[in-house]
Amino acid sequence: MTEGFQILTLISIWLSILFSLVTLWGGVLFWLKHSKEIAKITPLEYYPTVSIVVPAHNEEAVIQKTSKAILNLNYPEDKVEILIFADNCTDRTAELAEAIGNRTEYQKRQFKVIRRTGEGGKSGVLNDALKMIHGDYLCVYDADAMPEENALYFLIKKVLEDPERYVASFGRNKTRNAKQNFLTSCINLEIVVTHRIQHCGVWQLFKIGRIPGTNFVIKTAFLKELGGFRSGALTEDTDLSFTILGTGKLIALAHNSEAFQQEPEKLKDYYYQRLRWAKGNYEVVINNFRHLFDHSNWRVKLETFYMSSIFFWFNAAVVLSDIFFIVNIIFAVIKIWVPTVEMPFTFTAGNLLLSQVLLFNWLLMILLYVLQISVAASTQFGQVTTRQLWLAVASYFTYSQLFIIISINAVWSSIDDRLFHREATKWVKTKRFTD
Repeated sequence: MTEGFQILTLISIWLSILFSLVTLWGGVLFWLKHSKEIAKITPLEYYPTVSIVVPAHNEEAVIQKTSKAILNLNYPEDKVEILIFADNCTDRTAELAEAIGNRTEYQKRQFKVIRRTGEGGKSGVLNDALKMIHGDYLCVYDADAMPEENALYFLIKKVLEDPERYVASFGRNKTRNAKQNFLTSCINLEIVVTHRIQHCGVWQLFKIGRIPGTNFVIKTAFLKELGGFRSGALTEDTDLSFTILGTGKLIALAHNSEAFQQEPEKLKDYYYQRLRWAKGNYEVVINNFRHLFDHSNWRVKLETFYMSSIFFWFNAAVVLSDIFFIVNIIFAVIKIWVPTVEMPFTFTAGNLLLSQVLLFNWLLMILLYVLQISVAASTQFGQVTTRQLWLAVASYFTYSQLFIIISINAVWSSIDDRLFHREATKWVKTKRFTD
């Protein structure tokens, strides 16, 4: 039985590698298709009205740059309303945002700062906004997200390609403080792979899109039909993505739309941000697990299976694999001085086959990790450098291993919240830095 369990763990890891290779192949196909494409800014047939909403909780360090970037978007002034929600702020977020909006050059923009004192965190803000906006589309930017000048243009251009099917579109996010320190450099590598390989790969192969937390638009009337954002969702973006896929509509990838977001610069801030994301994703996967067995469409089933595998099955396999490998290494060292000691995890008593297979798996995962980063970097000017390759290797042994710790803690924390009925939807503030 022990051997069978170990073999199942190995097969699980090989399947996870296969999943990653399929996504990587999809990303390569996408960029081969679009590599020679020239992004042109040509007038649209018509410009639907857009309501841009920025949920902000104590964001005085970044709100002015974000407000300015949004006010400078290349989109007709009479077609955009901008609402900055200063949600339960105890700092100067509202005043600083108003100072930017009151500048002479922005007098033609419809810009308003709303001081909110409600509950529900970001999803609560967005649901309140949904009751008062007038735009055909809702666009969301986080308080630290600086959209590139044409970001909104490309988002709208994409949904207009097929407005009946494309009820939403999303762009790519970049790290604006990538060179701050080792942590932000590693986060940048993760984001480059996520947005230039994973998102592009699944869109190319399956036409599956995933709404990020920022830099996306969604048809307002459609969102109201869905009932808005689910109250209490820690990751309202992932939750909404499943809901949209369940209707048979699509979330289109607008790959030319870019926004620059600030990432945590300290390990503690990073840890609590990712812990919240992990808990939210686990919650969404559990809530949607039933779709594997009901009459939902194939995209919902595939997305449910993919996320369930990543967050539960493959994570567990990696943890077990690491335990097997490390314990066997320890016993191999002990065996040098105590020859009678037997390896605890082997296919047959007294041999090193399992250790050798696990070592091979580790090498495969390292190579795949570096390959993903290299391919993703090659699609973006200035990212492919010798330093980046060495950073990728260092990131695997340090940064990427944090995800295992965060995942385990997220599962425990989620159980703990349910047992003690703790409120999990309050703002979890990621510390911002003036840049």
